[in-house]
Amino acid sequence: MDRPQRKRPVHLPALERKNRSIIQFVTVCTYRRAAVLDNEATHQLLLKLWQDDSVYRVGRYVIMPDHIHLFCAPNTFPEAPLAKWIGYWKSRSASQWQGPEVEKLWQKDFWDRQLRGHESYTEKWNYVRNNPVRAGLIEVADDWPYQGEVYPLSWHD
Repeated sequence: MDRPQRKRPVHLPALERKNRSIIQFVTVCTYRRAAVLDNEATHQLLLKLWQDDSVYRVGRYVIMPDHIHLFCAPNTFPEAPLAKWIGYWKSRSASQWQGPEVEKLWQKDFWDRQLRGHESYTEKWNYVRNNPVRAGLIEVADDWPYQGEVYPLSWHD
């Protein structure tokens, strides 16, 4: 039996389990996958927005030409909806955009997944940080200038 393809991702609420950390893995793409993000001005704009925000804390991230991967954790109780927070910084970054001219900056939606444990965070990060290598943009992951960590996200079991 063929399953119908989803047109939009399903955003499930984070599950809180016995005081364990909530860390979300998020992917946000540019509108029509325009390759406009891999520049220092965009990197600094996003860093400032993420540093100035108190609703979610951004941990490690990689900014690719047409998408962003980031890990984040709620910083309020009760936690704010992830979609509202992402909508906030997408809107702010689009209004302050100084990169190449684009029709729209961001796709309407995003992909997210709650991590299950410390090993999952480490495994996902190792995969994500090698995206620029797999894309042929650099030879060594550490050479990609548009990556980093805004706040350390700790895993508590």
